Amino acid sequence: MDYDDYQKACDEIRAKNNEYLDLFEKSLITNGLKDSTIKRHLSNVNFYINEFLLYYEPLTIDYGIARIDSFLGEFFIRKCMWSTPGNIKSTAASIKKFYKCMMDQGIVKKEAYEFLCSEIRDGMETWQADCAKYNDPDEPNPFAFF
Repeated sequence: MDYDDYQKACDEIRAKNNEYLDLFEKSLITNGLKDSTIKRHLSNVNFYINEFLLYYEPLTIDYGIARIDSFLGEFFIRKCMWSTPGNIKSTAASIKKFYKCMMDQGIVKKEAYEFLCSEIRDGMETWQADCAKYNDPDEPNPFAFF
């Protein structure tokens, strides 16, 4: 895929993702969440679907389900200056809420949503520990490959 094709695919996916974000926002409003909470969830999910999933190759939200470990367990920790064990957990909560909404809308399958939840549940402790080590200058880098 050349760069122009990559950009075109990303633009198409972003347009669809923005529709999904609108659905998600309406769901959060309907559920009575505070504006600041809604804004945080939208920001977390937007970063996941419109930055991470398009970073290496143009991936739709369907593929994002299988990439949650790569995102929260490595990319988020290394690439986001604001990564902490606490916001790994809050970002995961936002992503779970988003995919639950997408499941409720019939956009993703129940089995896929359940897989996402199990990946988050199984990986959370390790991701948070790796993040704490990565942010501690006295600890060895958990992502050093040599």
